[in-house]
Amino acid sequence: MIRIFKIALRNLMRYKRRTLLTSMLITLGVLMVILFSGLSGSFKAMMIGQITDSNLAQIQIHKKGYVSSIDTMPLNLALNPKEYKKIERILKENPDIEAWSPRIKLNAMLSNFAETTNIRLNAIDPEKEVEVCPNVSERMKFSGSKTPDILIKPGEIIIPDKLAKGMKIKIKDSVVLVAHNRDGSVNGLNFTVAGIIESLLGPQGKEGYIHINDARSLLRMGKPEVIEVALRVKNFDELDAVYADIKTQLAKFKNKKEKAAFEIHTWEKLSPFFNIARMIDFMTITMKLIMIAIVLISILNVMIMSVYERVREIGTMSAIGTSPGKIMGMFLAEGLSLGLISTLAGNVIGIFGIYILNIYKIRFAFGQMDNLLLSPTISFSELIWVSAIVMLVSVFASLQPAYKASRMEPVDALGHI
Repeated sequence: MIRIFKIALRNLMRYKRRTLLTSMLITLGVLMVILFSGLSGSFKAMMIGQITDSNLAQIQIHKKGYVSSIDTMPLNLALNPKEYKKIERILKENPDIEAWSPRIKLNAMLSNFAETTNIRLNAIDPEKEVEVCPNVSERMKFSGSKTPDILIKPGEIIIPDKLAKGMKIKIKDSVVLVAHNRDGSVNGLNFTVAGIIESLLGPQGKEGYIHINDARSLLRMGKPEVIEVALRVKNFDELDAVYADIKTQLAKFKNKKEKAAFEIHTWEKLSPFFNIARMIDFMTITMKLIMIAIVLISILNVMIMSVYERVREIGTMSAIGTSPGKIMGMFLAEGLSLGLISTLAGNVIGIFGIYILNIYKIRFAFGQMDNLLLSPTISFSELIWVSAIVMLVSVFASLQPAYKASRMEPVDALGHI
């Protein structure tokens, strides 16, 4: 076996220019896949983190039917204390859940005593919210240079930046919130603007924040009801498994109509960015297909030319008793060696390229978020996967020329001009 590979390498070196050009082309394909996978994977992971860790959360639980009518933020689909305790008991028993936070979603009218506009509000328990969304304060601006120890206190409101600019509202200004209760009556409360929050993509990016106790007072909830429960898992890679486990547990609870009482969704079903994430995955697969095509065409061309130029040599080997299997193995070894050398070069240059990109720090803006930093990485498993594809395609591209060489008749091959 070692001798066959030595002969294969020697044969490749007989045509140094062609071998070098082909190897460079395959190396370039591997390099581009590694760089693109590193950049796209970093961008996708960062944006998912921005969305889930600053507002949306990784998983949300609601009363059945809430998500389908989420635009109207219906109050009649709130979770009562008994239902919330059932959910909380399931979450406490699950070792994969890191934290959860109750929320109330509502629509209201905001007035600065000169003009009035509508606002979407996210009422939170600040201590629990920062555990579920640790980056929630990164988009907020407060009166001081530091984020307060308690994100929001009763009687305070954090409003979206566009609304603040449009109504010329500043931090520490007084505003009034007016909301319709579940029974249709109206109630209003005074608030102090504690901060301004930058907009994020999607409808969740236009929400203001108030304390969950203020929301219950504004909506005149007799009991501490909850609209949604936001969850954070310990290991994001196990999100789907955790989701399936909790969904199975929640399915045991039925409403009066003997239908599911609760519904659970991951961020993928709640954020429009999921479609962008799917496009990133599609482009990554496309890049890999292009690499496969480059390797296939390059090695196939080299091996066909190699067989054509060495017909008499193949005939001589057959005439002296070399078996068709060894001849076929020799040409397969040539294709595999070419793919292996090119893959190793592509991996080394690709890893070095990732290192350089991290040194020079790629920064960009996405929506309202500025100065975002990409930190491209490539996993060892991804390198192995890419290398395995190149090796497999190298052997596959060599099969037809190798088979053709092994089936040549010695008399015809020796008489070839």
